[in-house]
Amino acid sequence: MRSTLLFLCAALVAVGIVLAARGTMPVSLAAEPAPAGDRTALGKSIREYLIANPEVLVEAMQELERKQDSQRDTAAQKAIQQNRTALMSDPDSPVVGNPNGDVTIVEFSDYQCPYCKRAHTTVKSVLAADSKVKLVFKDLPILGEPSRIAALAALAARAQGKHIDLHDALMESGGKLDRDRIMQIAASVGLDVARLQKDMEDPKLKEIIDRNMALASALGVRGTPAFVIGNQFVPGAVDAETLKRLISDARTKG
Repeated sequence: MRSTLLFLCAALVAVGIVLAARGTMPVSLAAEPAPAGDRTALGKSIREYLIANPEVLVEAMQELERKQDSQRDTAAQKAIQQNRTALMSDPDSPVVGNPNGDVTIVEFSDYQCPYCKRAHTTVKSVLAADSKVKLVFKDLPILGEPSRIAALAALAARAQGKHIDLHDALMESGGKLDRDRIMQIAASVGLDVARLQKDMEDPKLKEIIDRNMALASALGVRGTPAFVIGNQFVPGAVDAETLKRLISDARTKG
């Protein structure tokens, strides 16, 4: 209920912004706050205006989204600059592609996230065609205990030189994950499962995930997947053409 009320308040504020910009705000909306006795009339006036002009609400929400996106992007860019080393050069974060690439992509993902699986296919194909990109993995297990187990397994697989093998297999697997299924997938890519399970108990792996969580919070990540491409924060999955354009933009901006 509270989130709904906040949404409605924000929408009405945005309506006021749009109406003011259009010069079409009714007097009752533009005036000072009405006395208590006039609030019913004010509410009726707002309702009648919006019923007669429903497109205003659409414009208002679009304006609100643009404002929120701008604020998010500004905050994210500041966070990227403040956390550049942790994002791009943390030796505890798995890397594929060209370690000396001219563009670095940082990917926050969850092995149970269907959008991450879709993004995985896109990113993999784009990197296969571009030998100058470095990809840094940041495990962000936000979808429950199986996600956490999968993240720990992927990180622990580095000790056997098989991180990317397990990463790809987990991302390309169908169905729900649980510990048994994760271990089956690990065995299928040639991992020593007994050793893997022992390595997963290393407290350092939990610390890596905790750092990833803190970075995601600083950037304003609200879900997976999320990317940092050069200096730009990109929430959500993107298609191949968009990803190529973002990489090209990062190269141009240096």
